[in-house]
Amino acid sequence: MAVTGRGAGAVSAGVSRREALVGAGAMGGLLLAGRSAQAQGVKPQEIKVGIATYLSGPASVFGVPGRQAAEMLFDEINAAGGIAGIKVRPIFVDEGPGVDHVVGEYRRLVQSEGVHIVFAAISSADCIACAPLADELKRPTLLWDCGTQRIFEDKRYDFAFRTQANATPEILSALLYLLKVKPDFKSLAVINQDYAWGRDSWDIFRTGMNALKPGVKIAAELFPRFGATDFSTEITRVLALRPDVVLTTSWGGDLDALIRQASDRKLFERATFVMPLAESSLQRVGKALPAGHIVGARGDHWFLHPTPQDPVRLKTFSDSYRSRFGSYPIYPCFHMAQAVSAMKAGIEKAVATKGGGWPTDAEMAAAFKGLEFPSPTSSVRIREDGQGLENQIIGTTLHADAYPFPVLTDMLVFPAESVTTPVGQKSADWLKTLTPDMVAKLPQTVAYKPA
Repeated sequence: MAVTGRGAGAVSAGVSRREALVGAGAMGGLLLAGRSAQAQGVKPQEIKVGIATYLSGPASVFGVPGRQAAEMLFDEINAAGGIAGIKVRPIFVDEGPGVDHVVGEYRRLVQSEGVHIVFAAISSADCIACAPLADELKRPTLLWDCGTQRIFEDKRYDFAFRTQANATPEILSALLYLLKVKPDFKSLAVINQDYAWGRDSWDIFRTGMNALKPGVKIAAELFPRFGATDFSTEITRVLALRPDVVLTTSWGGDLDALIRQASDRKLFERATFVMPLAESSLQRVGKALPAGHIVGARGDHWFLHPTPQDPVRLKTFSDSYRSRFGSYPIYPCFHMAQAVSAMKAGIEKAVATKGGGWPTDAEMAAAFKGLEFPSPTSSVRIREDGQGLENQIIGTTLHADAYPFPVLTDMLVFPAESVTTPVGQKSADWLKTLTPDMVAKLPQTVAYKPA
């Protein structure tokens, strides 16, 4: 993602810019939004869905698969007759130009395009900017991929809802898995991208580790610049320090380059890597990533999930995506599938509640509170605070003859509620209350089985 991306800690400038834009056009914008909202009590000829995703720049390795999944799923919905008998049409906007651009595009989608619902976004900075806009313009908005835990911990919204997890369960699950499979590690180094996500995710991991396994030596905290292509300095440093574990929450091209360079210099032979976001890199890096390292998927997103709620549903989704686009779906595809599923379930619930009539914006938004909906692998529930509860899967890389890239073995699926900060609490405080017996209660891992 852009430097304004995943985490929330370094996005105050983006939020300030948004506030400036709000002030610049508030009167006209609110009048337009008001007329649009009143008209939404009438059944539309089509359901317009605004979707913010990365279509350019380094984060397009996530954004384009997300768009592809949306196109596939919208086609399937329309082929089956639409939602409540109405066809759906996506309108995509590019997050690549940055927060100011996304704020402007959000307003255009609502005020000019007349979208009925918005999916936003991959960048946490964009989500932080769009959540208040959802309430201001009174347009139901699904936060479909962004990672920051702060949105619903810091404020409540009436029109914004998250259809997946946040950074806390994604990072905590990887930590718990490490403590289960390698409990005796004594030292750790971190190599994270130098922007909000890299630093915020390290704070989550470190806070949880201090509670669950105090006394681990931090050998190095290394933060190469976002978008770096040369990790020779960091790799040389870690090779010299010889930590037991290397944590990296990096993603995209940065992570791909780090994996390839660390592999070339045999760093994977010296330390166990923990990579909570690496599922989306596996097909790109192939077997440059050795066996025996810990990988997460930002949810329970894995086309070879060992215990899917509905095996046929998962296989149909994975096979359809691969047939159409030539690769297996990665976690942004699953996150998009969850947003589409939530949209369909929410609209159908709102229409049923109104006895078949078309809901207003407020009535549609109310339908998402407490909503439970299917995902390709399990189900997701939106809590009363707007946060989605999504299971997490973590596993260890394995080279299997059937695939030209690593697969996962010794997998653990973490139930969402066990690793998600409770309603009304802050992650930074809740993580400090965790106790080591949490690890002892984890179930046994599940080995890879050929499909």
